[in-house]
Amino acid sequence: MDTIVQQAQQRILAGEQIDRPTALRLLDGDKEELWQAADGIRGHFLGDHFDLCSIINAKSGNCTENCQFCAQSARHHTGIDSYQAIAEAEALAQAKDNDDHGVHRISLVTSGRSLSPETLAELTRLYAKMAETTSMLFCASAGFLNDEIATDLYAAGVRRYHCNLEASKNFFPKVCTTHTWEEKVETLNLARRTGMSLCSGGIIGMGESMEDRIDMAFELRELGVKSIPINILTAIAGTPLAELPPLTRDEVLTTVALFRLINPDAVIRMAGGRQQLGDEQYQCFAAGANGAIVGNYLTTTGSGIAEDLRHLSAMGFTFERG
Repeated sequence: MDTIVQQAQQRILAGEQIDRPTALRLLDGDKEELWQAADGIRGHFLGDHFDLCSIINAKSGNCTENCQFCAQSARHHTGIDSYQAIAEAEALAQAKDNDDHGVHRISLVTSGRSLSPETLAELTRLYAKMAETTSMLFCASAGFLNDEIATDLYAAGVRRYHCNLEASKNFFPKVCTTHTWEEKVETLNLARRTGMSLCSGGIIGMGESMEDRIDMAFELRELGVKSIPINILTAIAGTPLAELPPLTRDEVLTTVALFRLINPDAVIRMAGGRQQLGDEQYQCFAAGANGAIVGNYLTTTGSGIAEDLRHLSAMGFTFERG
């Protein structure tokens, strides 16, 4: 008789979707079998192409919001560098380095609740410069949108918008109280109406349960998100979550695999925090993940692009641009 994992895999490969009770039952199955099934589902729906993206920290620190995990909140004392706008030469140098390594997409990321008119103008100018000097696709991660911001970013060439849910709807109030989960969904819907595709995921390891993570995976499926970054909490000194213990490798792999089974045709993208696993981080890409943010992150150091490409190539992934 087939196991619960085998039954779920067969249903997904046949084009069906699993429901929440099935996802919860998978937690009682064999974990290695689950990881292998997720890898097979990834290969079936998306092949061996690996999706590479990178980010540029275009505006850092002094954020008004109180997200418990974030070093950039002005309410936390983390000692990070704060600046209103990255120097043009630095932004273009980072963009060129990513382009030279074959990265597919790049995003300008800004701290803060939303964009001021001045910062919006600076971002659109930087996108224009990057369009002249690189061949990458453009994303943006700039807080909450309104019609003007969304329209101007789209006109500047941005075709994907990033706004993480961060956590499930139920768990989110434990993460942030200065804005709501619903406001994030409104921004994602506005981005889609403007013509942008969506990138949204969250952070695991903030004290949430596996059931909370499953809920977030289903919420992302309901929103139709096809680029789902999974961050592993980096417990940063000075933030309220600084003392939380790190997740085990097995818990991370199981989370990745469940996200794959719930969202079989999405890019499941490993993002910040994966470096905590050392070389074991690459096991995520044998448990359902098929994308990553490469290079350095906002306030933490990531894996080097060349090192990532070496490991991923050895696993059989390809990186051709479309």
